[in-house]
Amino acid sequence: MVSTRPRIAPGRLRELGPVNWVVWQALSRAAGTEDAHLFSTLGRTGGLFRGWLHFSGRLMPGGKLRRYESELVILRVAHLRQCEYETDHHIRLGRRAGVTAEILDRLREGPAATGWSAKERALLTAVDQLVTTRDLDDATWQSLADHYDERRLIEIVLLTNQYEGLASTITALRIQTDH
Repeated sequence: MVSTRPRIAPGRLRELGPVNWVVWQALSRAAGTEDAHLFSTLGRTGGLFRGWLHFSGRLMPGGKLRRYESELVILRVAHLRQCEYETDHHIRLGRRAGVTAEILDRLREGPAATGWSAKERALLTAVDQLVTTRDLDDATWQSLADHYDERRLIEIVLLTNQYEGLASTITALRIQTDH
């Protein structure tokens, strides 16, 4: 049985330092929790944490994809990776972007579920392939390219891999869901 105890405890002022402590406080409030464990854990890495936040923030919410599409990508990755932390956090964010309970049910079923537009189906098929095979076949790429320009195509790959890697980090460090 896999242990669910955190491998690294969330940091506080002493472990985070004053800059990351302030960032953690602000991000926790924005997430609607007293302690966003992801940030209080990763914040222990000093400047690396701030660099990661900058990169992550440029993808979401600062990317060129519509927020709704970004949340579809992230929630599908979280489902495929069985990452409860990402799922919980992005259900809240997804609601603000128009992801309803019905859409969440379809996301769990995947790109073959009825009700997706051709664009949504192409996006989710790409996410599934990237997470499961680490690549996109030519048919999936062409389907995605029918709906997105080059900049957004690159962003979809980066966003999917960012959240897949984050799910792996959360799982390996046993970061607990927020309360």
